[in-house]
Amino acid sequence: MSGRRSGSGVSSISDDQITHLVFKLQQLIPELCARRSHKASASKVLQETSDYIRNLHKEVEDLSDRLSQLLASIDTDNDQAAIVRSLLM
Repeated sequence: MSGRRSGSGVSSISDDQITHLVFKLQQLIPELCARRSHKASASKVLQETSDYIRNLHKEVEDLSDRLSQLLASIDTDNDQAAIVRSLLM
């Protein structure tokens, strides 16, 4: 079994470990999980993972913007506004 070598020449992770990690990552990504019968290459898994994380980041930004707009539009003296703000802190 070959191993990946770090800069110091010490084996850090085997090819089998990389394959296992890529498989586990593939199970976490909805686009790839839906195609369970199709074994994707490691590069495809990494590309899909990158795209998925980028999309999640965009969704978080969009939801944050929407929440900011909502909080700005409600009465600040309202009990519900205080509850929402306390939950967000």
